[in-house]
Amino acid sequence: MAGETRPFAVVTGGSNGIGYELARQFLDNGYDVLIAAEDESHLEEASRTLPGDGGAITTHAGDLSTEQGVDSLYRAIAGRQVDALCVNAGVGLGGAFVDTDLQRELKMIDLNVRGAVQLTKLVLKDMVARDSGKLLFTSSIAATMPDPFEAVYGATKVFLRWFGEALRNELKDSNVGVTVLMPGVTETNFFNRADMLNTRAGASESKDDPADVAKQAFAALAADKHKVVPNLKNKAMAGIADVTPAPIAAQIHRGLSEPGSADKD
Repeated sequence: MAGETRPFAVVTGGSNGIGYELARQFLDNGYDVLIAAEDESHLEEASRTLPGDGGAITTHAGDLSTEQGVDSLYRAIAGRQVDALCVNAGVGLGGAFVDTDLQRELKMIDLNVRGAVQLTKLVLKDMVARDSGKLLFTSSIAATMPDPFEAVYGATKVFLRWFGEALRNELKDSNVGVTVLMPGVTETNFFNRADMLNTRAGASESKDDPADVAKQAFAALAADKHKVVPNLKNKAMAGIADVTPAPIAAQIHRGLSEPGSADKD
């Protein structure tokens, strides 16, 4: 692979949104980058538009919700030291749990949780063996509260939050760093794909800029911080949610995620 003297980062879900901007951050900071996602055409477009300050951009198309898809990604990076792994690929689904599609939810769990665990296991073993590397898990501010009308998605993000924090503690005496990213409502295709454009969160005109989120995430990873909640408003919301009784926090979240809430005053 070209440019092997440069550090190497792997970003899943790297063809758009926060993942795309994370890839940009690594390229701007002297890394070669591999971006992975399911849609090959989106990956090709991303690789054409990402700036490359001498860094090599490679792509890998595969379904990371399957064991075979994760294995194929790991084979694609075999032989190259992964200096930073961003476990960022994920999807959401809005709506009342009794009405939402079970197969979509099971695939969401497979991507957001099972695939994340599998890829982390494979790459982290290599990092620990050489005692160097960085991991970034994209959780969500949703992991600070119960998430009605996003019940399964929110639960996957809770998993990623505490999975990352637990691994950080396990690795505290090593030179492998772990950081958890907990973004708030961000201007990506998430709400369209999750069928949430008719919610107050989805219709919000004050979403965060994914480039800004990625910049703060990269800085936190470089500084070996245990987590990063981008932007002051999200820090305040996360701090309040962490100490608010669950029934109250759930009701607050309901106001943002309930179908049709975009039309309410």
